[in-house]
Order: sequence, then C-alpha cells, then structure tokens
Amino acid sequence: MAAYIGRFAPSPTGPLHMGSLVAAMASWLDAQAHSGRWLVRIEDVDSERCSACAADFILQQLARLGLCPNELPLRQSQRGAVYQQALDALISKGLAYPCACSRREIAAVHASAGRFATPHQPLPYPGTCRYGAPDCSANAWRFFSEKYVVNRPSTFNGRSESASLFIAKSTVHWQDRRLGPQAQNVMAGVGDFILRRADGRWAYQLAVVVDDAAQGTTHVVRGADLADNTPRQLLLQAALGIPMPQYLHTPLVLGSDGAKLSKQHGAPALDLSDPLVPLQAAATVLGLAPVLGKVSVSEALTHWVAMWRCLYNHDSD
Repeated sequence: MAAYIGRFAPSPTGPLHMGSLVAAMASWLDAQAHSGRWLVRIEDVDSERCSACAADFILQQLARLGLCPNELPLRQSQRGAVYQQALDALISKGLAYPCACSRREIAAVHASAGRFATPHQPLPYPGTCRYGAPDCSANAWRFFSEKYVVNRPSTFNGRSESASLFIAKSTVHWQDRRLGPQAQNVMAGVGDFILRRADGRWAYQLAVVVDDAAQGTTHVVRGADLADNTPRQLLLQAALGIPMPQYLHTPLVLGSDGAKLSKQHGAPALDLSDPLVPLQAAATVLGLAPVLGKVSVSEALTHWVAMWRCLYNHDSD
C-alpha cells in the first residue's frame, strides 16, 4: 500500500469554528495514527467569498492548536489550468458536455411534472442539454453521468480493496471507514453534475478530485455532510483514471437548532486562549475520551492519536 497522505481542505470564508476543528483534528489524528503525512489545501476557488487573509488566519489557528501540515498549503485559486486539463480530458472521452440551463429553468422542468425541491432533497438535472446545448458563450459544463453510469456494471479498484467502487446500473456503492457500506443512485439524486459553472468558476467536485490526485491523497477524512459528494468524486476518479482514496466521514457538530454548525449560520470562531478547551470538545465529538489533569497540547494530541489508532487503523492497514 502507498504511504499514507491525508489532508484538511478548508474554504477561507472566515476563521475556523468547532465544526471545522472536528474535521481538521480527525484528519490530523488519522495521519499521525498511520505515521503518515498531513497536508492542508486552501479551497478558495470561490473568489467572491474567500480571502487570503482568512486563509492565513486559518493556518495560524491550526498552528496554535498543534495541527501543523508537513508542507506548504496548496491553493486552488492558482490551479485553474490544471482543472482545465482535466475537463478537456473528460470532453475528449465524451464524458462532459456544455449546458445553458439556469436554475430557474431546471426547476421549471421539474415543476411541470409536479416535482419540487426541498432543502434536504434537491432535484437532479433533467438532462435538457445532454444531447446539445443552445449556442451560448456562458455555458456551464456537466459530467455525463448517464453515459458513464447507466447500464455499466463495473468495479474500479483504488489503493486498496476497501476503497473500491462498484457500479450497479445507476447505483454507486462504496465503503466508508466509519459509516460502513454506502450507496447512492447518482442519476436519481443529482444526475449530470456541474464541473465548471457558467461564470467560469470551477465546481468543487472536479477541483477536489484533481487536487487529491495531485497531492497523492490516500485517505480523506472529513465531515459527514460531504458523504453524499463521495459517489460523484469516485465517478470522476474512475473516469479520469486516477487513484481512489479511502474515505472516513466524521460526526457533525450541530447548532442549537439541530442544523449543522457552519459559518453561513453564524458559527462563532474558536476561542484559542486555551487551545486545550476546544481540542477537548472536538475529541468528545469524535468519541475520544478527554485528557485528565494538566497536560500540554502535544501530550493531549499524543493521547488521542493512540485512541484513534485503536478505533480506525485496523480498517485500512
């Protein structure tokens, strides 16, 4: 098996909060438990919401918490040419096509058939431009999920057997190290998904897959809210012929209203006057016992690495 490489990939739209700390700490612990390398990637393709100042502040927060990457961070805003190469490769294989549909037009197609989106159940792309988009300079690009997935039973092996992807008609099956066997009908759930937006911004799905491959990522540890993104990323990895990491999705930190804690919903920045306090809280979310007595950040992290190793290392050795 290849040497372990893990990563934490924050979007610099503000400082770290407790939810992002849980994801950062889990990915760092997993890397240490495997005697591997831990990298940080700044996911700043959304230039309207992201800032260099926020990215620098996040790195300072991580250092204060004792979570230091093994090399300088990769910044997505500098990698447009690489994403274009990946899109060109998909186009050459007939696995990407231009789309001129607006969100309103997509919603109207579904509404005419009596289907309406909900906050927890968006509607899949109906395939309007699948076989030819109007001549438009502002076209987006979509992955041709239908062409790649439907009636194509296949198995794709990644870095280990537990990272394998199995497609049975429209359903993608994969194994999560914490959640266990997972499955999603990609066509029913999302359909042909966006690779590049009409305004030229790169979509998360393509950027993350290309960057994980470029950084040699073998293990992805992130929040459970991203679990339903995994089948789309596995499909892109298979279509581009790049290795598939193993995945582990951590518990989410919820706000008082029961919703995921996030910057968009006003999650407060971490109070790092005593770094052990938020680290202890994050450890509790991850199911790790608290450290008792007066200890340093380094000693506490060493304690949690040993606990993490007992919980998860046997799943990926």
